[in-house]
Amino acid sequence: MRPTIRAAFRPRTDDMPRYIATVSTDRSPEEVFAYLSDLTTFAEWDPGVERVELVAGTAGGDDAVYDVTLDRGMTLRYEVTQFVPGHQATVVADNGRFRSVDVISVERSVDGSVATYDATLTFSGVLSPLSVLLGPIFKRIGDKAAAGLERVLEGRLV
Repeated sequence: MRPTIRAAFRPRTDDMPRYIATVSTDRSPEEVFAYLSDLTTFAEWDPGVERVELVAGTAGGDDAVYDVTLDRGMTLRYEVTQFVPGHQATVVADNGRFRSVDVISVERSVDGSVATYDATLTFSGVLSPLSVLLGPIFKRIGDKAAAGLERVLEGRLV
């Protein structure tokens, strides 16, 4: 069976920008989770990420903290806030202006695994009313990242 990916922009009821990419691949859930839960791999598949540095804990572990530098030079500190080994990792970055919550989950499938990357941005203060306007921009960024996931996991859009 050919690996598949499904990606979609789904606005939340509170109008916060959200992007979900779901990937079906022939790769094992263990391999996919190990790869995606280690944020140092972000720059391999997300063209909006310039580099990632592990600053504390164990890469791909429940205690990991990463500095993620975006292609425009902004660095965000992501911390693992929830972790279910082999299944789900939630990483959060909060710089005072916005908060990014990314949930990575992997399930076993008949032919390999299904991975979902669910990212939500929440803006604070004066930026909060701009959330609705930033949805299309977030979708374009997410589409590029989904294409990268398609490539590295040898999948396709569903």
